Amino acid sequence: MSRNRWHPAWTIVAITAAILLLSSGVRSAPGVLILPFEHEFGWGRSSISLAISLGLVLFGLTGPIAGALIDRHGPRRIMLGGVALIAVSSGLGALIAVPWHLYLTWGALSGIGTGIIGSVLGATVANRWFVAQRGLVLGIFGAATSAGQLVFIPLLMALVTDAGWRTSVWLLAVLAGLAMLPAWWLMRDAPADVGLLPYGATAALPPATRSHGGVMHRAIRTPAFWLLSATFFVCGATSNGLIGTHLIPHAIEHGIGQSTAAGALALMGAMNFVGTIASGWLTDRYSPRRLLAVYYGVRGLSLLGLPWVTDPAGLMLFAILFGLDYIATVPPTSALVADIFGREHVGRVFGWVFCAHQIGAALAAWAGGAARERIGDYAAAFIVAGVMAITAAVLASRISRAPAVARAPDPARSA
Repeated sequence: MSRNRWHPAWTIVAITAAILLLSSGVRSAPGVLILPFEHEFGWGRSSISLAISLGLVLFGLTGPIAGALIDRHGPRRIMLGGVALIAVSSGLGALIAVPWHLYLTWGALSGIGTGIIGSVLGATVANRWFVAQRGLVLGIFGAATSAGQLVFIPLLMALVTDAGWRTSVWLLAVLAGLAMLPAWWLMRDAPADVGLLPYGATAALPPATRSHGGVMHRAIRTPAFWLLSATFFVCGATSNGLIGTHLIPHAIEHGIGQSTAAGALALMGAMNFVGTIASGWLTDRYSPRRLLAVYYGVRGLSLLGLPWVTDPAGLMLFAILFGLDYIATVPPTSALVADIFGREHVGRVFGWVFCAHQIGAALAAWAGGAARERIGDYAAAFIVAGVMAITAAVLASRISRAPAVARAPDPARSA
């Protein structure tokens, strides 16, 4: 195909990015709904946080399973199934009346649905459709995930205030249902489905080398795997788990208005957008483990100062600092997985490293709510998270980049 013509690969990127944005927005919705649930049902903060934690755990555990299903059935069917489950969970989530409804909808179903539409889907699409500019596409997908928070948090907060939380959740369900239409109509599994080569390929790529059996058996015996998992556990605990779930309640409880608190989270999403793309650029040029050490160190210092952030100006400053490295850890972590375990194993190994991320997020979401109930504020939770992040900075600096698993040839270099 001529370079002057539109390659369908970019249509696939647009569809995938939009679906990732939607999934990220739905995943961030519980942070807006905590206080409405408390006011309407009288449920405790720890009970609500437990449902959110369940969703985060299932989000992480679904990743490796979704990767296997995508390899077997292709991204299109799995994407449609994930979006359908998001629509169903959101629709049922508007009808909740007792705690087990909350655990089923915003916990189990939402966690599985958004877990299907996650990092493994984006990585598979990028590698199937692109040889050139694959890194750029992965950056776009990361930015789309960030933009979900940027777009949905203030929108949901405004809708909850003006129309009530049930109406807001119904609108999420409708939006997810509508998103299935372009995905069903335009999404394709691979360039061969439309008679083309991947974008940037000048000749047919050789058949993909099968992953060597037992890669995870070998990976779990290497210190690098556990260091990557431990640092990404801290990433999930300090980002999605604690800040993504509890920053708005913390701000509101210190007299900061709901719209201002939502605006801070949206600003964090905007800075996350910038930080993720910048991190991808930096990862191509500098040592990924050193970048991780810097990211976690900055994150730790910002968390240690958060208990004393009780005014809008301080909240906005925190949103900028924390937002720049909210998921900036993803590009260097992915690069280290590829360097250590081989590109052909990234999906499987990174899937389990990402699972550690979500377990950390789930535990922190629950523990943050429990600490708030027991102590009366979030100060202790933020300080513990800050210490964990600084510890992760030390651990990241000790990750060896030396290959730990025998590698197959990289198909992209054969093109």
